[in-house]
Amino acid sequence: MKALLALADGTVFEGTSFGASGEAGGEVVFNTSMSGYQEILTDPSYHGQLVTMTYPEIGNVGVNPEDVEAGRPFVQGFIVKEYWERPSNWRAQSSLGQYLQDHGIPGIQGIDTRALVRHIRTHGAQEAVISGVDLNPTSLVAKARAWPSLVGRDLVRDVTCRAPYDWHESTWELGKGYGRARATGPYVVAYDFGIKRNILRNLVNTGCRVRVVPASTPAAGVLALKPDGVFLSNGPGDPDVGPYAKIVRDLIGRTPIFGICLGHQILGLALGGRTYKLKFGHHGGNQPVMDLSTGKVEITAQNHGFAVDVDSLSGIAKLTHVNLNDQTVEGLAHAELPVFSVQYHPEASPGPHDANYLFERFLALMQQAQ
Repeated sequence: MKALLALADGTVFEGTSFGASGEAGGEVVFNTSMSGYQEILTDPSYHGQLVTMTYPEIGNVGVNPEDVEAGRPFVQGFIVKEYWERPSNWRAQSSLGQYLQDHGIPGIQGIDTRALVRHIRTHGAQEAVISGVDLNPTSLVAKARAWPSLVGRDLVRDVTCRAPYDWHESTWELGKGYGRARATGPYVVAYDFGIKRNILRNLVNTGCRVRVVPASTPAAGVLALKPDGVFLSNGPGDPDVGPYAKIVRDLIGRTPIFGICLGHQILGLALGGRTYKLKFGHHGGNQPVMDLSTGKVEITAQNHGFAVDVDSLSGIAKLTHVNLNDQTVEGLAHAELPVFSVQYHPEASPGPHDANYLFERFLALMQQAQ
């Protein structure tokens, strides 16, 4: 069936629909990963967005219940060049199209994704609408222009857990699946701003005992648990809304803190800094980042549309990592306290494992503080 993708600036792409029938809107972005589309679909950080895959063939490995980062997919819509209906993989239990249909997520295939990506890079990420029911370009462009921006929106409250829970699952091994490590190490309380499961698995694999709490949990409630450290997770939306920075501000100096992605941005705000919206964000598994303390370059997995203004934290925190593509902030550390964060995803999933050492760094900080 015919489908249209209409952008707020009036650009329209024509393709065919797959997945769920209907219509969906959100901010259109692109992801440069060559694999791992199931992990991308289920990353809560993509809540509110339409995701374009730059790799041309998507769907050929199907989907399975192991490769998910949350209990359900969070993308609003999915955009690909060529969709493969029949998967060929020994782990596949369903097709991608059926998976999207089961969760009510529309997709569009057959469009020139290279042209779309070049358009986004030139004109910036913007609101858009996918539709297989309204095929009037003028109507769809009007809907895209009326769609709310991510700026100023608290999307964390849509994706966070509703009650605290303990996490025991460790990382995946071929032939064994996910482990259940007997963690006897430091006790970590993880704030769920939209946390990915592989982050939790890496914390457990490092030897941590992990308890996950809702994003709005007061600092006093977390400190009452007597954690050895606090983790601030990834998540969607604008970091400069909601109560989260104020909560984290009350934790600084009371316990070691490690933040990733949105958690990094919230920590920057809690330290007194500022954040800003990037033109088209960083989404994919091939972003080069330099660790300024060692000079080592890591290839990293990333998914964010906002960044921290390093100048706003002058004298408070030091820049530890920088993006070599655009020189944006990729890591911060407090000048005196055991508090640090990175903008990228050391847990990968999908992506390279160059930055796994950061979980060990967090463990060492907690051990030193004991």
